Amino acid sequence: MASNSNRNSHRYFAITRFFQSALSVVLVTIFTSSLPSVAAKTIATPLWQEANRAGSQALHKAHYAEAEKSFTAALKSAESLGQEHPCVVVSLNNLALLYDERGKYQEAEPLYKRSLSLLEPSPVSSGDVATVLNNQASLLSKQADYAEADVSYKRALAIRERIFGAKHPKVATSLNNLATLHCLQSKFKEAEPLYKRALSIQTAAFGAEHPEVATTLNNLAGLYQEQGHYKIAEDLYKRSLTIREKTLGNHPKTANSLSNLGALYREQGRFTQAIPLCKRAIAIKEKSLGLVHPSLATSLNNLAAIYYHQGNSEAKPLLLRALKIREVALGPDHPLVAVSLGNLAAFYVQQGNFKDAEPMYLKALSIMEMSLIANNPNKATGLNNLAALYRKQGKYSEADPLYRRSVKIAEATLGPDHPNLAAIYYNLASFYRNQGNDKQQELLYKKALKIREKALDPNHPDLAINLHCLGVLYCKRGQYKEAEPILKRSLAIGEKAFGVNHPYIAISLDQYSSLLRNTNRKVEARKFEARAKAIRAIKR
Repeated sequence: MASNSNRNSHRYFAITRFFQSALSVVLVTIFTSSLPSVAAKTIATPLWQEANRAGSQALHKAHYAEAEKSFTAALKSAESLGQEHPCVVVSLNNLALLYDERGKYQEAEPLYKRSLSLLEPSPVSSGDVATVLNNQASLLSKQADYAEADVSYKRALAIRERIFGAKHPKVATSLNNLATLHCLQSKFKEAEPLYKRALSIQTAAFGAEHPEVATTLNNLAGLYQEQGHYKIAEDLYKRSLTIREKTLGNHPKTANSLSNLGALYREQGRFTQAIPLCKRAIAIKEKSLGLVHPSLATSLNNLAAIYYHQGNSEAKPLLLRALKIREVALGPDHPLVAVSLGNLAAFYVQQGNFKDAEPMYLKALSIMEMSLIANNPNKATGLNNLAALYRKQGKYSEADPLYRRSVKIAEATLGPDHPNLAAIYYNLASFYRNQGNDKQQELLYKKALKIREKALDPNHPDLAINLHCLGVLYCKRGQYKEAEPILKRSLAIGEKAFGVNHPYIAISLDQYSSLLRNTNRKVEARKFEARAKAIRAIKR
């Protein structure tokens, strides 16, 4: 946001989606952690059973080195019984899950493929095939290979519908996973009926207050949150939280519900409501998972995100702690380490500390380049963030190719109607604004606005900010007739999205009063200026 406080200055709002959305666990994909193979259980050796049990326990606790040692021993024990023994399949799947969680996607993929090659020839193992397909699809979606993930999820769903029937809980799991994949691509219309069908199946099978029902309610809430349907999302998050508190108590899943509700409040600027929820989530995870679990790092990041948006320096120790946890638990080259580095860099940028921010953005980008496939949307975010830093420093020749590459990746991976693509267009427009290129600036703001109007709720805050910037541009050109309805709409959306006393509203009021003064309506202008002054006087 521009710091110039002159009454008639043209005010721009801050770049959106700068702090990466990977901070928040909104959508929870469900998949089985190990194969329920009857054959494996009946003919397994005690050595294999013990190694597999130890690996599963260690994986749950995020003791990854211990889990890898145990799962590797289990696989070796299974292979001694024959390369096609049922225990081999289970071990391959579990070891692949471990590598998947640690971000070692290249190691995980061939294990899933080998597991499938052993399972698929046998007609009795089709249920296990569905499980591995689900796990494989989850891996593919993390790599942004959405087309292949879609194929695997749909195969798994078809198998489960054939074996178990259309109303079985395992079918609900597959529906959840497929819906989550659609959400990652902003295909909300495709995702919504799948979540609702899953919810119907689970409610009929388990009752309305079962933890599985809570998970689907949580996922459905995340969908509505992404669209800007905040009231519906809030009600569903609260329902999910109530169920989890009642059935699970102070469980990590309860903590996830608290974090998600807190993240929703953060998006609405309801920081005083968000902070205690996130603090409670952290306390639960510290007690139940320990002090070095990756899930704890996520909750620390969620609280840090609130402080970041408040401009509160308390964000820094939380971000540093989350980074250390991820480096220790997941290894220095995990994509989530890159997210933490990017978030810490964003904090430094906010503080004006460009010197410390740059190497962190570069390191984050290096990890992404190494660990993710070529056209991954997270790379687009990393490139965009680094480009924005260079833009703030006036290094336009360094920023330009990064912006261009970011746009290219986003367009190739996200599709033409994805809100994150809109955010990248918006950020690129800011680049052209700094260069004084009004033509490109207008074009990109309009492209971003078109996507947001199609994908988001009519009262989504991103729409308000986008409209504001376009209105500012028109005011700068003296096109007040074009600017006025745009700024009016921005203000109206902002009041609904943020509340009438949010700091953004003061910025919006200032801009509109500037337009009124420039069109000789000084009496009206003073009314808006008084409102802006009153908002700024509120102690927060």
